[in-house]
Amino acid sequence: VNADSPDKSRSGTGAGAAGGTIKPSFSARLKPLLVECESAWIGSRMVRLGAWVASWDLAAGGSVDAPIGRHPTQRTKMAVNHAGKPAVTHYRVLARFEKFTFIACRLETGRTHQIRVHMAHVKHPLTGDPVYSGRLATPAGASTELQQMLRSFKRQALHASRLLLNHPITGVRIELQSDLPDDLVKLLRLLGDGKYTAAELNQMAWPEVAESQ
Repeated sequence: VNADSPDKSRSGTGAGAAGGTIKPSFSARLKPLLVECESAWIGSRMVRLGAWVASWDLAAGGSVDAPIGRHPTQRTKMAVNHAGKPAVTHYRVLARFEKFTFIACRLETGRTHQIRVHMAHVKHPLTGDPVYSGRLATPAGASTELQQMLRSFKRQALHASRLLLNHPITGVRIELQSDLPDDLVKLLRLLGDGKYTAAELNQMAWPEVAESQ
């Protein structure tokens, strides 16, 4: 069970078995028991015509409630489709940068490519997403290092930071956490011109979760 399952190019927590296989009977019991998950991602803002929207145009928080199904003409893609299955994604802004925003997402459902599809649907696609994102934006006055980092970032900037589930056999609550990988930390630090340390970026969490800890 992945935060945005199934997505091989995102990083972070997941539930599986050694060797990458899960018995069908175990998998069937595991999937419905996913009770909460959070993902951190960096989203670039692009409107349909390719004009880049300033980061403050994204509300501090909100929800996307839109069904997801197969794209009507591009069958390898998913899309918001009224004939699809119900899908709900909640999001909060963690940090703002020029033309980019660091976001936390919480899923009520686990549709294929859900975060990627929902954020692209509201015109805030994930940075580095080769399927659902558009032309890459480079902030005005960006350093050479940041420009090179953005051009060379070859995966979606999506990380599953926290996963909560009830064990399908024992019923014990299991919590999995994963720090941001080095490539995302480097990208965020470059976007923020060194404003945040790696530790500070990893401490950012969904507000309700942070208050309860």
